[in-house]
Amino acid sequence: MESESAISALGALAQGTRLGVFRLLVRHEPDGLAAGEVARQLEVPQNTMSAHLAILARAGLVRSERHSRSIIYRADLDALRGLMLFLVHDCCAGSAELCAPLVAELAPCC
Repeated sequence: MESESAISALGALAQGTRLGVFRLLVRHEPDGLAAGEVARQLEVPQNTMSAHLAILARAGLVRSERHSRSIIYRADLDALRGLMLFLVHDCCAGSAELCAPLVAELAPCC
């Protein structure tokens, strides 16, 4: 991942509603959620939610697919992985034992 992509992704997540949307979509992988359902669960008006989803999509963090009359949104786990790796690329100056607690914390969620 390039620095500009990381900045775009971090910028998109640096807002409470968008961070909540992304975390909700991660919880609903691999099925994703319809845009209206995302808005309902987070209690955000649908037109406002559309703007938030568009920002996350432009940052490469979510993908969408049309299913009949609904648009299903999914977290892009490859983008999340890329962002995480970008952030920890030079972690602990190559001292694996210092990074072990971080890896241990991430392992159970996957």
